[in-house]
Amino acid sequence: MADDSEFITRLIGFGLSEKEAQLYFHLLKYGPKPISLFAKSLKTYREDVYRTLNGLIDKGMVNPSLESPTVYAAVDLNIALETALKKHETELREMERRKQELQELVQQQRFLPSDEVATYKIYKNVRDIMAISINSVNSSEKEFLSVVDGMATVVATSFGINDAAYQLIQRSGNVRIITDISYPMIELVQELLDIGEDVHHYGEYRGIMFTVWDRKTCISAINADMKHIRLDEPATAIWTNDPTYAQYLVATFERLWQQSIPAEQRIEELLKEGPPQT
Repeated sequence: MADDSEFITRLIGFGLSEKEAQLYFHLLKYGPKPISLFAKSLKTYREDVYRTLNGLIDKGMVNPSLESPTVYAAVDLNIALETALKKHETELREMERRKQELQELVQQQRFLPSDEVATYKIYKNVRDIMAISINSVNSSEKEFLSVVDGMATVVATSFGINDAAYQLIQRSGNVRIITDISYPMIELVQELLDIGEDVHHYGEYRGIMFTVWDRKTCISAINADMKHIRLDEPATAIWTNDPTYAQYLVATFERLWQQSIPAEQRIEELLKEGPPQT
């Protein structure tokens, strides 16, 4: 059952609703079925099953039969996932085209600047936090400062922050990270060092986690108690372009930087100690 639950969770992380993930997994595991048997097996209404099946058909993960009564069959998992990826790639290309068109049109307009007003926005999951963070790194000209725990460091590495940070470094930018480095993180942290990030270790940091870009915009965690490395994982953070708050976080960062130790020193200590005994 634990494996079933994990599989369903991964499907949800791929963009399916909980009901779609459960129904698709049911089809994969037990084979093609008519709606009547779905409703009985999943203990729900036929109408509910029908709506969920239509959603899966639209996503290219289920196909109906030609026979009557209609039987529904799961599309092979690898084919379904590859189709979903191709669809997203097509959508991204279309969005990029529209973005270019809007950028061309904006040159013909006279819009009043709004950056004189400090604003904020609250983000509620890893996907949105990663999106605004990557966009902010890409827009940065000089500096990227961050204080995060070990889990957040792994999440950032998994979803593209480090690729954007590397590009900033190539533009002669400066990237400094403070995190809690444990033995399992040695390889990951070494990768950060290899691309030019300056990393420090602060043991068992329990303060606020935050990131500041060019000392002007920043994002700070409200609730970042993440259990899983996935984009739909709940996490709450507040982004703002308030320069006063950004400067306060920069001052906090510099104090922590002075109190922390270089990652190279921490890694050397961990290697001498060896892996933790379980």
